[in-house]
Amino acid sequence: MMSTTRPNGSLYTKTEGKTAIVEFGHPAGNSFPLELLERLEKEFDTLSENEDIRVIVLKSEGEKAFCAGASFDELLAVSDAEAGKKFFGGFAGVINAMRRCKKLIVGRVHGKVVGGGVGLAAACDYVLAAEAAAIKLSELSIGIGPFVIAPAVVRKMGNAALAELTLAPDQWKNAYWAKEKGLYARVFDRVSELDKEVALFAEKLSSYNPQALLEMKKILWEGTDQWDALLNSRAEISGRLVLSEFTQQALVKFKK
Repeated sequence: MMSTTRPNGSLYTKTEGKTAIVEFGHPAGNSFPLELLERLEKEFDTLSENEDIRVIVLKSEGEKAFCAGASFDELLAVSDAEAGKKFFGGFAGVINAMRRCKKLIVGRVHGKVVGGGVGLAAACDYVLAAEAAAIKLSELSIGIGPFVIAPAVVRKMGNAALAELTLAPDQWKNAYWAKEKGLYARVFDRVSELDKEVALFAEKLSSYNPQALLEMKKILWEGTDQWDALLNSRAEISGRLVLSEFTQQALVKFKK
């Protein structure tokens, strides 16, 4: 499928058997403007209640980056703390929708993952990745931090991995490092192998007792009931910091 040219990105869902395949895209490295985050949140909520669906596969368009994180254009356009909180709240909304979704979510990660994209991968219940799926949390280098996604990253990878990623914001960690730390379940040499295994895995998973799948989902997310409030309070921190002179100058420099 060709990558979208729509400035607000695209979101498509198709069904194969009892599996819903949700595909997002954006011309800027599959990054997320707020509108696309809100659409993705609603899609997870809708699929959660769809009794014909047992498993969701989350993937992105194209052959390059899986997700470049937040939209730089929208970060630069934030003019007050409330707008900042609302923008970062978009990632909070998606992660919480993934958390409360009654279906297991399988991530198909084909390429590089930055910032908020790492949070999306961490909020999946099981992730299959290609060798090209290196990860990076670059937020500190632009004067903010991965505050909203940190709980999801820590839940999957632990505090030590969060520190390694966050405190070296210019360094990529390869897919095998991410697998070793628990973000990815399996890593494949080629995207063709990845796609084959994603289809097989989702089909097998969807054949299991749906009630058992739901109970397993609940167990996997035990102890996260406070995330609605927690992630929104983290969005407030990011929304405040993005207005700082340091961050504004860094964003302009990055964009150039």
